[in-house]
Amino acid sequence: MEKVSFVIPCYRSAATIGKVIDEIAAAMAALPRYTWEAVLVNDCSPDDTFEVIRALADKDDRIIGVNLARNFGQHAALMAGFHQISGDVVVCLDDDGQTPADEVGKLLEKIEEGHDVVYASYEQKQHSFFRNLGSRVNLKMTEIMLGKPKTLAITSYFAARRFIVDEMLRYECCYPYVIGLVLRSTKNIVNVPVKHRAREEGSSGYTISKLLGLWMNGFTSFSVKPLRLATYLGLFSAMVGFLYTLWIIIKYFVDNTAPLGWSSIIAILLVLGGIILVVLGLIGEYVGRIYMCQNAAPQFVIRETVGKGDKQ
Repeated sequence: MEKVSFVIPCYRSAATIGKVIDEIAAAMAALPRYTWEAVLVNDCSPDDTFEVIRALADKDDRIIGVNLARNFGQHAALMAGFHQISGDVVVCLDDDGQTPADEVGKLLEKIEEGHDVVYASYEQKQHSFFRNLGSRVNLKMTEIMLGKPKTLAITSYFAARRFIVDEMLRYECCYPYVIGLVLRSTKNIVNVPVKHRAREEGSSGYTISKLLGLWMNGFTSFSVKPLRLATYLGLFSAMVGFLYTLWIIIKYFVDNTAPLGWSSIIAILLVLGGIILVVLGLIGEYVGRIYMCQNAAPQFVIRETVGKGDKQ
């Protein structure tokens, strides 16, 4: 009998996480060939989410609660949960009820067919326009930077075999990006369609700054393509400058006059200066991340753990 470990990052979910656990319990009761556990990671939520998690863990010994010392973000919270699991298959989903836990059987069926990772896909997401736009940008970024197949949909609801999670746990840098870790671990990934629900309570915790940070984390932690792009941009700028210089020399001998062109020169200097600053900033981002990782900045810090004997 295989065991399924559910890992759920929690933030402002005091009113919803109990319903998600009830739905998981009902869904797994219909799949008697599996046992299950749920690891609920409180990402330093400002409400009483962890108190709700503590009550759930006290009532059901299949539930483990993890309380992080500060807000580390969804991907770090997932990594914290992965360290607590004991199952053969890991299922990650959201804490707000939008990802349908009652359709987990579809994901597990694809795992049984021999796939390593199964992502839920949605015909129509019930997110806001801003969140959907961010998701589309994120998918395009993973295609260009991380080599994600165009036909593969990436969502926060997925199932993975234990060996994939064990490989992900080898990554100890302080900038985890779960999608990148999955894509570099296996190509045996498929989608299964499920229904995406509208949010019942609250709003998404992703702000513009958090989305930008997530995208930056994705393409600087798992790809050198931005550096190569900077190299190509520099070569292109040098070529344009060389051709412009050649044009000035030819024009001088043909017209026997030296063009003044103060405005155009200033414009070119501003463009080139901007490109140089962008490239330097990009290099600095890479160097800064190397520095933070070399200084052993933590992925997460656990304040306390409840459930399963309140192990520390």
